[in-house]
Amino acid sequence: MQLTHLGHAAVLVEVADRRILIDPGNFSSAWHNLRDLDAVLVTHQHPDHIDPEQVGGLLANNPQAAVHVEPQVLKAVDLGERGEPLAADGSIDLGAVRVDAVGGLHAVIHRDIPQIGNVGLVISAAGEPTLFHPGDSLATVPLGIDVLAVPAYGPWAAMKETIDFARAVNAADGFPIHDGLLHERGVKLIYGRLEAMTATQMHDLRAGKPWTL
Repeated sequence: MQLTHLGHAAVLVEVADRRILIDPGNFSSAWHNLRDLDAVLVTHQHPDHIDPEQVGGLLANNPQAAVHVEPQVLKAVDLGERGEPLAADGSIDLGAVRVDAVGGLHAVIHRDIPQIGNVGLVISAAGEPTLFHPGDSLATVPLGIDVLAVPAYGPWAAMKETIDFARAVNAADGFPIHDGLLHERGVKLIYGRLEAMTATQMHDLRAGKPWTL
């Protein structure tokens, strides 16, 4: 498995001869010119996870890519006829890669803001590490996770929740995502706490270089 953090929540997963892009949102641009994708997966409808202005160009550049999104995304973003719903507890196969959708609801931002849908994505293939990208929720803790994409910060989270979530998943390795609202000192603070207070070995992938597990 090879992982590339393309900014904020966007992650390119290369495993079992498949190239899978997760959450191409508008807090990053490194994914704009990607080619040869086999799939685009979206955890929820917020624009920092799917950029409504740029996703059309991405799909045009990758006509062969399957597009699977949390169901509410289909009403919020114009995907033409490309999008397929991937609801919580659903799964898809991309060649030898299995994607399981877990959870179902975005984390609470404020009691006066209605919750929307959110699916965490568990990506696995025989003989490869298993990755969990939770989108914007810390509520679901799947078993057997080897690599955790840890949301470093969001208006819906606090450090105590992030640490307890990483402890509960208990992955051997992890890397921060969802860091677009943090400056350098903020990232180092969260990273350091996760490194010191969980059993997960943290990796800083912000340089955008591929990391091979």
